[in-house]
Amino acid sequence: MHRVDMSVAIGDLVLANPVLTASGTFGSGKEYADLIDLTRLGAIVTKGVSTSPWSGNPSPRMAETASGMLNSIGLQNPGVERFIADDLAWHRRSFPQVPLVVNVNGHTIDEYISVVRRLDEEEGISAYEVNISCPNVDAGGMAFGTTCEAASEVTRAVRAATARTIIVKLSPNVTDVAAIARSVEAEGADAVSLINTLLGMAIDTRTFRPKLARVVGGLSGPAIKPIALRMVWQVSSAVGIPVIGMGGIASATDAAEFMLAGATAVAVGTANFVDPRTAVHIVDGLEDFCASRGIGRVSDLTGGLITPDAAANRDREEGSR
Repeated sequence: MHRVDMSVAIGDLVLANPVLTASGTFGSGKEYADLIDLTRLGAIVTKGVSTSPWSGNPSPRMAETASGMLNSIGLQNPGVERFIADDLAWHRRSFPQVPLVVNVNGHTIDEYISVVRRLDEEEGISAYEVNISCPNVDAGGMAFGTTCEAASEVTRAVRAATARTIIVKLSPNVTDVAAIARSVEAEGADAVSLINTLLGMAIDTRTFRPKLARVVGGLSGPAIKPIALRMVWQVSSAVGIPVIGMGGIASATDAAEFMLAGATAVAVGTANFVDPRTAVHIVDGLEDFCASRGIGRVSDLTGGLITPDAAANRDREEGSR
């Protein structure tokens, strides 16, 4: 077996391997520390953090679906000060060697800026993942990530507030995700991550009621993987910054598909609930995948997809030699 270089770069951030945890499925790592070796992860992406505590949505707010799950948690979190005092302090004390990416939420541009500026005062944070799927209260509740203009505005504001690596998390609930990716790249995003959950719903036919109190919620899990893979391919072809792919990744083969489609790194989400060891298994599996094919660097997988047009061109070139 060949030895494989598993490192990848996201902006100025160099990760030991391309496997991250997806925001909202891993807390800040504390809940998993007794179950897996957190030092095996490329990075931990925290649950979303806002300037003040958010109580989240009423119950029921989770429902299992075929090959996936719906959630309507509502980005519940204790606010940035409690995050710093509890989660960040624990991470700095227990696993300072593991890069920590803090997911940032806000209902207004000023809220995003407030969270980032407060976090910028603290050590132990490697990057911010800016969740632009939050509702913009100044625009009638439409999510920041649904228009190029709003996505550009929040990215520009966060970029001006910090020198740390910025990853903008894109919503799939749009007509042209590549256009929005280009707009945040133009405003200084170091990377984009996608996809966030797809909007869905489920009905209890015994009671004739929706299974979620808010009726609709975010669909995640294996059911969304083909859509996520397509969007990662589209976005990676449209921007020059790294793409972090997610959406239904549960195995090393899934991760390899996302990287071949153009992702520099991947994030594991819903699969963490099925088996807390999934992310570590994917790290090992990706290394074996590369080694068995004589691939010396996992980063060589990125963008390695051979489309029919590319295959035809390659065959023509080989035939002319």
